[in-house]
Amino acid sequence: MFREMRLRKQELSRQKVADILHKGTSGVLALLGDNDYPYAVPISYVYDDGKIYFHSAKNGHKIDAIQRTAKASFCVIDKDLVVPEEYTTYFRSVIAFGKIRVIEDDREKRAAIEKLAIKYAPEDTAANRDDAISRGGNLICMLEMKIDHITGKEAIGLVKEKEKLNRL
Repeated sequence: MFREMRLRKQELSRQKVADILHKGTSGVLALLGDNDYPYAVPISYVYDDGKIYFHSAKNGHKIDAIQRTAKASFCVIDKDLVVPEEYTTYFRSVIAFGKIRVIEDDREKRAAIEKLAIKYAPEDTAANRDDAISRGGNLICMLEMKIDHITGKEAIGLVKEKEKLNRL
């Protein structure tokens, strides 16, 4: 159903893919938008237990697209170093494909909001976090993307650098 990576030598391990998703602070969510045009939106996220969680307004382009079809892709760029003398970039990225659902259950929604809050404000106190979630939790929508397929890839230049280091 999903394509295999053509340049297998550049494929990242499952652990590296997970590390990138845990470390990243934003990505681009791609949905089927209005009039069947792709709709890609930069968004904050949290990756936990094989799922990706996003926040959203309760209505708008993103929610309309998800209601049209749950299928989505999400991309996180971990590295993007332009190497002008080689006419290339040394990149590292992850792309996930899956289905998104709006979290309806209040306890599940609060748990997802808390995961997001802990990621972006890890030093905050539990009391302050609970207060912020209580004040604003009803104003937002939480989305869960269940991953069906995921790949990570890095530039051949990075692969060659690692091979060179391993030979030393």
